[in-house]
Amino acid sequence: MAFSFNYQAPRVISEIGCNHMGQFEIAKELIKLSKECGADYAKFQKRTNTELLTDEQYNAPHPNPYNSYGNTYGAHREYLEFTWEQHADLKAYAESIGIGYATSVWDVTSARQITALKPDFIKIPSACNNNFEMLALLRDHYTGDVHISTGMTTLDEVETVVAFFEKTNQAQNRLVLYSCTSGYPVPFNNVCLLEINRLYDLYEHRVQQIGFSGHHLGMAVDMAAYTLGARWIERHFTKDRTWKGTDHAASLEVPGLQKLVRDLKAVAESLTFKEQEILEIEQVQREKLKNRKVASV
Repeated sequence: MAFSFNYQAPRVISEIGCNHMGQFEIAKELIKLSKECGADYAKFQKRTNTELLTDEQYNAPHPNPYNSYGNTYGAHREYLEFTWEQHADLKAYAESIGIGYATSVWDVTSARQITALKPDFIKIPSACNNNFEMLALLRDHYTGDVHISTGMTTLDEVETVVAFFEKTNQAQNRLVLYSCTSGYPVPFNNVCLLEINRLYDLYEHRVQQIGFSGHHLGMAVDMAAYTLGARWIERHFTKDRTWKGTDHAASLEVPGLQKLVRDLKAVAESLTFKEQEILEIEQVQREKLKNRKVASV
Protein backbone atom coordinates (compact mmCIF):
# COMPACT_ATOMS: atom_id res chain seq x y z
CA MET A 1 0.00 0.00 0.00
CA ALA A 2 1.31 3.43 -0.92
CA PHE A 3 -0.35 5.35 1.94
CA SER A 4 2.42 7.03 3.92
CA PHE A 5 0.58 7.45 7.25
CA ASN A 6 0.73 11.25 7.28
CA TYR A 7 -2.53 11.34 9.21
CA GLN A 8 -4.75 14.40 9.30
CA ALA A 9 -7.91 14.82 11.35
CA PRO A 10 -10.76 13.47 9.17
CA ARG A 11 -13.64 15.63 8.04
CA VAL A 12 -17.09 14.25 8.81
CA ILE A 13 -20.05 14.67 6.48
CA SER A 14 -23.51 14.31 7.95
CA GLU A 15 -25.48 12.95 4.98
CA ILE A 16 -29.00 14.23 5.60
CA GLY A 17 -29.95 13.35 2.04
CA CYS A 18 -33.73 13.00 1.92
CA ASN A 19 -34.13 12.10 5.60
CA HIS A 20 -35.93 15.43 6.05
CA MET A 21 -39.00 13.70 4.53
CA GLY A 22 -39.70 16.73 2.36
CA GLN A 23 -40.10 19.05 5.35
CA PHE A 24 -37.96 22.20 5.19
CA GLU A 25 -38.02 22.84 8.94
CA ILE A 26 -36.90 19.27 9.63
CA ALA A 27 -34.03 19.84 7.18
CA LYS A 28 -32.94 22.91 9.14
CA GLU A 29 -33.24 21.01 12.41
CA LEU A 30 -31.03 18.23 11.04
CA ILE A 31 -28.42 20.83 10.04
CA LYS A 32 -28.49 22.21 13.58
CA LEU A 33 -28.19 18.75 15.10
CA SER A 34 -25.31 17.92 12.72
CA LYS A 35 -23.49 21.01 13.91
CA GLU A 36 -24.12 20.18 17.56
CA CYS A 37 -22.76 16.66 16.98
CA GLY A 38 -19.53 18.12 15.59
CA ALA A 39 -19.87 17.28 11.89
CA ASP A 40 -18.02 19.46 9.40
CA TYR A 41 -20.65 19.40 6.65
CA ALA A 42 -24.38 18.79 6.35
CA LYS A 43 -25.15 17.30 2.95
CA PHE A 44 -28.36 17.03 0.96
CA GLN A 45 -29.41 15.71 -2.46
CA LYS A 46 -30.74 17.51 -5.56
CA ARG A 47 -32.63 15.81 -8.37
CA THR A 48 -34.53 16.97 -11.43
CA ASN A 49 -36.75 13.94 -11.53
CA THR A 50 -38.19 14.35 -15.02
CA GLU A 51 -34.63 14.54 -16.33
CA LEU A 52 -33.24 11.74 -14.22
CA LEU A 53 -36.03 9.19 -14.61
CA THR A 54 -37.53 7.59 -17.68
CA ASP A 55 -41.29 7.92 -18.11
CA GLU A 56 -41.59 4.28 -17.10
CA GLN A 57 -39.58 4.83 -13.90
CA TYR A 58 -41.40 8.05 -13.08
CA ASN A 59 -44.86 6.52 -13.40
CA ALA A 60 -44.09 3.16 -11.80
CA PRO A 61 -45.36 2.32 -8.30
CA HIS A 62 -42.82 2.79 -5.52
CA PRO A 63 -41.14 -0.59 -4.87
CA ASN A 64 -41.79 -0.25 -1.13
CA PRO A 65 -45.24 1.34 -0.55
CA TYR A 66 -44.55 1.71 3.18
CA ASN A 67 -41.78 4.21 2.43
CA SER A 68 -43.55 6.01 -0.40
CA TYR A 69 -44.63 9.65 -0.28
CA GLY A 70 -46.63 9.44 -3.51
CA ASN A 71 -48.72 7.12 -5.66
CA THR A 72 -45.85 6.69 -8.13
CA TYR A 73 -42.08 6.68 -7.77
CA GLY A 74 -41.94 10.04 -9.54
CA ALA A 75 -44.51 11.58 -7.20
CA HIS A 76 -42.59 10.16 -4.25
CA ARG A 77 -39.35 11.74 -5.45
CA GLU A 78 -41.03 15.10 -6.17
CA TYR A 79 -42.41 15.18 -2.63
CA LEU A 80 -38.89 14.89 -1.21
CA GLU A 81 -37.37 17.50 -3.51
CA PHE A 82 -36.40 21.03 -2.44
CA THR A 83 -36.26 23.98 -4.84
CA TRP A 84 -33.07 25.86 -5.68
CA GLU A 85 -34.27 28.70 -3.45
CA GLN A 86 -34.72 26.31 -0.55
CA HIS A 87 -31.22 24.94 -1.06
CA ALA A 88 -29.89 28.50 -1.05
CA ASP A 89 -31.69 29.07 2.25
CA LEU A 90 -30.29 25.83 3.69
CA LYS A 91 -26.77 26.85 2.69
CA ALA A 92 -27.21 30.28 4.26
CA TYR A 93 -28.59 28.75 7.45
CA ALA A 94 -25.79 26.18 7.70
CA GLU A 95 -23.11 28.82 7.26
CA SER A 96 -24.82 31.10 9.80
CA ILE A 97 -24.37 28.45 12.52
CA GLY A 98 -20.86 27.42 11.47
CA ILE A 99 -21.24 24.21 9.51
CA GLY A 100 -20.57 23.63 5.82
CA TYR A 101 -23.31 22.93 3.29
CA ALA A 102 -22.96 20.39 0.49
CA THR A 103 -25.20 18.52 -1.91
CA SER A 104 -25.11 15.44 -4.08
CA VAL A 105 -26.38 16.14 -7.60
CA TRP A 106 -28.05 13.52 -9.78
CA ASP A 107 -28.43 15.23 -13.16
CA VAL A 108 -27.15 18.08 -15.30
CA THR A 109 -29.83 20.59 -14.32
CA SER A 110 -29.31 19.95 -10.62
CA ALA A 111 -25.53 20.21 -11.07
CA ARG A 112 -25.95 23.56 -12.81
CA GLN A 113 -28.25 24.84 -10.09
CA ILE A 114 -26.02 23.80 -7.20
CA THR A 115 -22.92 25.12 -8.98
CA ALA A 116 -24.53 28.56 -8.79
CA LEU A 117 -24.53 28.28 -4.98
CA LYS A 118 -20.73 27.84 -4.97
CA PRO A 119 -20.44 25.25 -2.18
CA ASP A 120 -16.99 24.03 -1.14
CA PHE A 121 -17.62 20.74 -2.91
CA ILE A 122 -20.29 18.93 -4.87
CA LYS A 123 -20.80 15.17 -4.49
CA ILE A 124 -21.52 12.73 -7.29
CA PRO A 125 -23.38 9.64 -6.02
CA SER A 126 -22.35 6.18 -7.14
CA ALA A 127 -25.47 5.92 -9.27
CA CYS A 128 -24.47 8.89 -11.43
CA ASN A 129 -20.69 8.74 -11.78
CA ASN A 130 -21.15 7.60 -15.39
CA ASN A 131 -23.02 10.79 -16.39
CA PHE A 132 -20.18 12.45 -18.27
CA GLU A 133 -22.29 15.38 -19.39
CA MET A 134 -22.76 16.22 -15.72
CA LEU A 135 -19.11 15.51 -14.92
CA ALA A 136 -18.03 17.79 -17.77
CA LEU A 137 -20.17 20.60 -16.42
CA LEU A 138 -18.59 20.28 -12.98
CA ARG A 139 -15.10 19.87 -14.38
CA ASP A 140 -15.31 22.86 -16.71
CA HIS A 141 -17.74 25.28 -15.06
CA TYR A 142 -17.40 24.74 -11.31
CA THR A 143 -14.34 25.72 -9.29
CA GLY A 144 -14.91 23.75 -6.09
CA ASP A 145 -13.88 20.19 -5.35
CA VAL A 146 -15.72 17.23 -6.86
CA HIS A 147 -16.32 14.24 -4.59
CA ILE A 148 -17.25 10.96 -6.28
CA SER A 149 -18.49 7.73 -4.72
CA THR A 150 -17.38 4.46 -6.31
CA GLY A 151 -20.13 2.10 -5.20
CA MET A 152 -21.54 -0.27 -7.87
CA THR A 153 -18.67 0.88 -10.13
CA THR A 154 -15.98 -1.25 -11.79
CA LEU A 155 -12.29 -0.41 -11.54
CA ASP A 156 -12.24 0.38 -15.25
CA GLU A 157 -15.13 2.80 -14.77
CA VAL A 158 -13.32 4.54 -11.89
CA GLU A 159 -10.23 4.85 -14.06
CA THR A 160 -12.31 6.42 -16.83
CA VAL A 161 -13.66 9.05 -14.43
CA VAL A 162 -10.22 9.95 -13.10
CA ALA A 163 -8.76 10.10 -16.60
CA PHE A 164 -11.64 12.37 -17.63
CA PHE A 165 -10.58 14.93 -15.02
CA GLU A 166 -6.92 14.43 -15.86
CA LYS A 167 -7.60 15.62 -19.41
CA THR A 168 -7.72 19.15 -18.01
CA ASN A 169 -5.18 18.52 -15.21
CA GLN A 170 -7.83 18.82 -12.51
CA ALA A 171 -7.92 15.38 -10.89
CA GLN A 172 -4.99 15.85 -8.52
CA ASN A 173 -6.24 19.16 -7.13
CA ARG A 174 -10.01 18.74 -7.20
CA LEU A 175 -11.07 15.09 -7.16
CA VAL A 176 -11.90 13.09 -4.02
CA LEU A 177 -12.73 9.40 -4.48
CA TYR A 178 -14.84 7.56 -1.91
CA SER A 179 -14.66 3.87 -1.21
CA CYS A 180 -18.29 2.79 -0.98
CA THR A 181 -20.60 -0.21 -1.14
CA SER A 182 -24.09 0.66 -2.35
CA GLY A 183 -26.61 -0.96 -0.01
CA TYR A 184 -28.94 0.22 2.77
CA PRO A 185 -27.77 -1.05 5.19
CA VAL A 186 -24.59 -2.92 4.18
CA PRO A 187 -23.59 -6.04 6.16
CA PHE A 188 -20.02 -5.95 7.43
CA ASN A 189 -18.81 -8.64 5.05
CA ASN A 190 -19.80 -6.40 2.13
CA VAL A 191 -18.19 -3.17 3.42
CA CYS A 192 -14.85 -4.25 1.89
CA LEU A 193 -12.67 -1.70 3.64
CA LEU A 194 -9.51 -2.84 1.88
CA GLU A 195 -10.84 -1.12 -1.24
CA ILE A 196 -9.44 2.01 0.44
CA ASN A 197 -6.00 0.41 0.08
CA ARG A 198 -6.72 -0.29 -3.58
CA LEU A 199 -7.73 3.33 -4.20
CA TYR A 200 -4.49 4.47 -2.58
CA ASP A 201 -2.44 2.07 -4.66
CA LEU A 202 -4.04 3.35 -7.85
CA TYR A 203 -4.74 7.01 -7.13
CA GLU A 204 -2.81 8.39 -4.15
CA HIS A 205 -0.77 10.67 -6.44
CA ARG A 206 -3.49 11.21 -9.04
CA VAL A 207 -6.40 12.58 -7.00
CA GLN A 208 -6.61 15.05 -4.16
CA GLN A 209 -7.80 12.66 -1.43
CA ILE A 210 -9.52 9.36 -0.64
CA GLY A 211 -12.68 9.16 1.46
CA PHE A 212 -15.14 6.59 2.77
CA SER A 213 -18.92 6.64 2.44
CA GLY A 214 -20.49 4.06 4.72
CA HIS A 215 -23.97 2.60 4.89
CA HIS A 216 -23.25 0.05 7.61
CA LEU A 217 -24.39 -0.18 11.22
CA GLY A 218 -22.40 1.16 14.15
CA MET A 219 -19.15 3.13 14.07
CA ALA A 220 -16.30 0.62 14.38
CA VAL A 221 -15.93 0.42 10.60
CA ASP A 222 -15.44 4.18 10.33
CA MET A 223 -12.51 4.07 12.75
CA ALA A 224 -10.86 1.42 10.61
CA ALA A 225 -11.58 3.38 7.44
CA TYR A 226 -9.85 6.40 8.91
CA THR A 227 -6.78 4.43 9.97
CA LEU A 228 -6.59 3.02 6.44
CA GLY A 229 -6.35 6.59 5.17
CA ALA A 230 -9.87 7.90 4.54
CA ARG A 231 -9.67 11.69 4.82
CA TRP A 232 -13.44 12.11 4.62
CA ILE A 233 -15.98 10.03 6.54
CA GLU A 234 -19.56 10.28 5.28
CA ARG A 235 -22.51 8.77 7.15
CA HIS A 236 -26.26 9.12 6.72
CA PHE A 237 -27.90 11.04 9.57
CA THR A 238 -31.44 11.18 10.91
CA LYS A 239 -33.22 12.26 14.05
CA ASP A 240 -35.18 9.00 14.25
CA ARG A 241 -34.27 5.74 12.50
CA THR A 242 -37.92 4.64 12.63
CA TRP A 243 -39.08 7.54 10.44
CA LYS A 244 -40.60 6.79 7.05
CA GLY A 245 -38.03 6.46 4.28
CA THR A 246 -35.47 4.06 2.86
CA ASP A 247 -32.29 5.63 4.26
CA HIS A 248 -33.21 5.97 7.95
CA ALA A 249 -32.30 2.36 8.79
CA ALA A 250 -28.72 2.91 7.57
CA SER A 251 -28.39 6.27 9.34
CA LEU A 252 -26.89 7.41 12.62
CA GLU A 253 -29.04 9.22 15.15
CA VAL A 254 -27.74 12.05 17.34
CA PRO A 255 -25.92 9.86 19.91
CA GLY A 256 -24.31 7.87 17.10
CA LEU A 257 -23.05 10.92 15.20
CA GLN A 258 -21.76 12.44 18.44
CA LYS A 259 -19.81 9.28 19.22
CA LEU A 260 -18.53 9.02 15.65
CA VAL A 261 -17.05 12.52 15.77
CA ARG A 262 -15.71 12.02 19.30
CA ASP A 263 -14.07 8.70 18.52
CA LEU A 264 -12.57 9.87 15.21
CA LYS A 265 -10.97 12.80 17.04
CA ALA A 266 -9.63 10.42 19.70
CA VAL A 267 -8.15 8.10 17.07
CA ALA A 268 -6.67 11.05 15.17
CA GLU A 269 -5.00 12.30 18.35
CA SER A 270 -3.68 8.80 19.07
CA LEU A 271 -2.10 8.15 15.66
CA THR A 272 1.39 9.47 16.42
CA PHE A 273 4.84 8.13 17.16
CA LYS A 274 6.42 8.70 20.56
CA GLU A 275 8.25 12.03 20.70
CA GLN A 276 10.88 10.39 22.91
CA GLU A 277 11.64 6.81 23.87
CA ILE A 278 10.25 7.20 27.40
CA LEU A 279 7.37 9.66 27.65
CA GLU A 280 6.92 11.81 30.75
CA ILE A 281 3.75 9.89 31.62
CA GLU A 282 5.82 6.68 31.53
CA GLN A 283 8.77 7.99 33.53
CA VAL A 284 6.93 7.90 36.85
CA GLN A 285 5.77 4.36 36.16
CA ARG A 286 9.25 3.34 35.03
CA GLU A 287 10.78 4.53 38.29
CA LYS A 288 8.07 2.80 40.31
CA LEU A 289 7.44 -0.40 38.39
CA LYS A 290 10.32 -1.25 36.09
CA ASN A 291 11.89 -4.57 37.09
CA ARG A 292 15.28 -3.90 38.68
CA LYS A 293 16.19 -7.49 39.48
CA VAL A 294 17.63 -8.26 36.10
CA ALA A 295 21.01 -9.55 35.14
CA SER A 296 23.19 -7.55 32.80
CA VAL A 297 23.36 -8.85 29.24
